[in-house]
Amino acid sequence: MTSGYTVYGHPPPVFQSYRPAYPWRGGDLQTIKNNLMWRQPTFAPERQERLTFQMNDGTGDALLGLLDWPERKTSLPLLILIHGLTGCEESRNIMVSAAHYLSLGFPVLRLNLRGAGPSVGLCREQYHAGRTQDLTTVTAGIPKNLTQNGIVMVGVSLGGNMLLKFARDQAGSLDIRGIATVSSPIDLELAQMRIMAPRNFVYHRYLLNRMKADAQALPNDNKALAKTLERVKSVYDYDDLIIAPRNGFSGAQDYYSKCSAKSVLSEISIPTLLIHAATDPWIPLSMYLDNDWPANRPLTLIVSNDGGHVGFHDAGHTAPWHDRCIGDYFLDLL
Repeated sequence: MTSGYTVYGHPPPVFQSYRPAYPWRGGDLQTIKNNLMWRQPTFAPERQERLTFQMNDGTGDALLGLLDWPERKTSLPLLILIHGLTGCEESRNIMVSAAHYLSLGFPVLRLNLRGAGPSVGLCREQYHAGRTQDLTTVTAGIPKNLTQNGIVMVGVSLGGNMLLKFARDQAGSLDIRGIATVSSPIDLELAQMRIMAPRNFVYHRYLLNRMKADAQALPNDNKALAKTLERVKSVYDYDDLIIAPRNGFSGAQDYYSKCSAKSVLSEISIPTLLIHAATDPWIPLSMYLDNDWPANRPLTLIVSNDGGHVGFHDAGHTAPWHDRCIGDYFLDLL
């Protein structure tokens, strides 16, 4: 029986084989499974704590995170979990991941990026794929008693691209033991071209509607924003007319060029696991395979034969395969 995945770069621990669960086979069914059928994890309110991180950039913005403590006390690092585009602490894939890492003994901080989820009421500005300074401010602001065993970080989809950029730009002085990403668009231009492909019409419409709702939830000149949003017909338009001008980029192409993590992978010096599926309908595999993955660097790429976009629903298991791999990877590092 084959493993169901291929390894590139630094050899990882031996992961469990991956076999897509029936009937969730193929990239699309793997991707939408949580929207069709899932069981919400249970978290213990008495072991939860709300954390607030004040941004120090003069905006007055603050990010909120939800900290869950495991049932038993361990010496494992704090695990920071970063959501993807239009996500938050209550995204279904984030909740499932948090429950799995808690079961292993990690304290888990589900971070809401700027203007996302419960952070929206505390922010005037919005996160984007390259806003790594927010992660720097958050990690520096975590109470010391939470980081005495170090930090590990997991970025999902767009949050993974941000995390990789952060690992190169800001992580040198922090006690970050390792990072992992799942289904991340490390080439933003290729990702937006794929999501706008005709076969992804439904996905594109779904994402664009959520992105517009996110923009409208922030304090705005509502009349000006409404006029701009009328011109937004695609993800590219949104990046070009909303994200770029709000964040000092000359346009979407400038944003993609400066914020794609692909160009900085060779400069990351901490242990890093990247997981991607050959069947991801949103993120082309080519952006990963066009990169060099030397075995003497601390980066490991795992490409599964199936799994869709942040799916990886595995036969015989309740926890997705990518979560089990990441848990094993961190435990092996430690």
